[in-house]
Amino acid sequence: MTSRAAAPVVGVALLLLVGVGLGGVVAVSAEAVVSATGGPPATATSAAGASETVGLSLTLDDDTVSLTHEAGPALELAAVELVVTVDGVPLRYQPPVPFFAASGFRAGPTGPFNVASDDSWSISETGSFRLAATNAPRLAPGRTVSVTVLVGNERVGRVRGVVD
Repeated sequence: MTSRAAAPVVGVALLLLVGVGLGGVVAVSAEAVVSATGGPPATATSAAGASETVGLSLTLDDDTVSLTHEAGPALELAAVELVVTVDGVPLRYQPPVPFFAASGFRAGPTGPFNVASDDSWSISETGSFRLAATNAPRLAPGRTVSVTVLVGNERVGRVRGVVD
């Protein structure tokens, strides 16, 4: 037997190894998306009635919670509800959407959360609100904040972050 006959076998083995390795990278990437969003990508129903994925990101800064609509259909604010928890405990006062002055929050939320917005939350728009001292639990370094976004009674997104 010559050494050249082994070359195709080695080539096939290397090709299989590369394929399995790439499959592992895709699986790890999918797990990272699930971990970052707190579950599999959720769906929202567009105006046409089709389900589409909604991507959200969360930024926490002192007493400010900011949510950015990253991907998916625009959300009609009249149907949006936000549920905020700190270390698994729901805030005493949940942010109404949209609002200007509400119990448990400092006046003047930004973006689509403000009553002066255009009544929809579109891709790349960031909405933020600030917790007042009358709301509890307080945001503090090391605490985990979770924000669930509902449209009607259906969860369309959930993001989590740790306060720095």
